[in-house]
Amino acid sequence: MAGGRPVDLRPATDDDLPAIRAILAAHGNDGPILFGDIVGPYIRHLIAFGRSRVAVEDGEIVGFGAAIDAGRAVHLADLFVRPDRLGMGIGRPLLAEVFGDAERRTTFASDDPRAMPIYIRAGMRPLWASLYIEGPAQLLPEPPPSISFRPMDADALNEQERQWTGHDRAADWAHWTTQAAADNFAVLDSDAIVAIGTARLRQASPVRALSRLVVHPDPGVDPVPPTLAALRRAGGDGPVLAAVQGPSPVVRLLLEAGLRISDRDQFMASEQDLIDPARLIPNSGML
Repeated sequence: MAGGRPVDLRPATDDDLPAIRAILAAHGNDGPILFGDIVGPYIRHLIAFGRSRVAVEDGEIVGFGAAIDAGRAVHLADLFVRPDRLGMGIGRPLLAEVFGDAERRTTFASDDPRAMPIYIRAGMRPLWASLYIEGPAQLLPEPPPSISFRPMDADALNEQERQWTGHDRAADWAHWTTQAAADNFAVLDSDAIVAIGTARLRQASPVRALSRLVVHPDPGVDPVPPTLAALRRAGGDGPVLAAVQGPSPVVRLLLEAGLRISDRDQFMASEQDLIDPARLIPNSGML
């Protein structure tokens, strides 16, 4: 029951996509498709490979939630309730349903003060700000001569991450590497791979996004040069956007170069060390 009215939670299907997108759009998380559809393929991926649920009230979809197994944790990708049904007791059971019995949990919480208490009660705590930093990529320094790039396909990127972390993200890399105008690459330092990443167009903005970057976990590998090089490559001759984690040493360098913080989320997790904020520019929806 939600506000005295019965609510049914069931698995989401592709047929629910228009209603789900309408809810996301009402919260500012979807909009016009000017450069390439990013949200539609993302939601379909969550439906196919994650644990997704819709909340149905009087035959209408009033909520959507989805989580995906990111290897290091089960990551809450989305939790949205139709604005006119907020505060009616829909969010908490929807969250419990998509997390199931997962013990290791992560998410990126918005600044909405109603969200964080639900996530804290679900076993996560706020750890640091996830900063959406953007600006002209040309403001970033040229990579040192030892840095180069190599195109990589989804299988190679997944295998490299699996070797570094033990996590198989094959389905996720297949999604990331086929997004609009995707650029999929490895960063090399003296011919050794030190990072892997993917960049893409945004849905309604000419800003290109570095949608995910994983830096070699060896403490002897300095994460700063490959991260800066990947950001410059991702933006090309135009602006770039990335979700840089607050503790990352590149945050100050990006701001000093003239980029700016355009938005922020709060990284929340059930454990302190599930990700290294200096070695991961995450995909906010899928970690």
